[in-house]
Amino acid sequence: MKRASRNLLIDFGFILLSIIIAIWLGESAEFERFLSALKNFEIIGSFVAGLFFTSIFTTAPAIVILSEIAQDSSPILVAVVGSFGALLGDLLMFKLLRDRLAKDFYALFHIDMNQRYFRIPRFRWLAYAIAGIIIASPFPDELGIAILGFSNSKTNLVIPISLIFNFIGILIVASIAA
Repeated sequence: MKRASRNLLIDFGFILLSIIIAIWLGESAEFERFLSALKNFEIIGSFVAGLFFTSIFTTAPAIVILSEIAQDSSPILVAVVGSFGALLGDLLMFKLLRDRLAKDFYALFHIDMNQRYFRIPRFRWLAYAIAGIIIASPFPDELGIAILGFSNSKTNLVIPISLIFNFIGILIVASIAA
């Protein structure tokens, strides 16, 4: 119990630090100039903007950059490359949530992951569907990834969910801009 609560404090410290960095990036003029410069490099720019498409604090500038790249490029190319960048961002969040935060949370509150409701197929598919819709929307992916992490999803299922739904979301943004 002590170890789980200590690990949760460390996890929340990392989350707080990443939120502070993300807020600073989101409000930084240098970061916006960096993202704006990326629009001249459609592949790299789409990938990096896709990576930032996943966070609550960097979604708005990422949408702007993806839109600007899509005006001079193929929306499908922007969506394919951007979805791989978003996949990387989602996997980083997922690993933190599933491998550290969820396990420590379950240990602290004595939740057994083998309990019956975690094994109900409808519960899992509902979690996948809700997470996919959240990931596809222009809203940040944190909530969708948290749902996948706390439902103890396997990485080999998170990858296609993230890739497909981020592709759909970025394609919609890019198509509107084009």
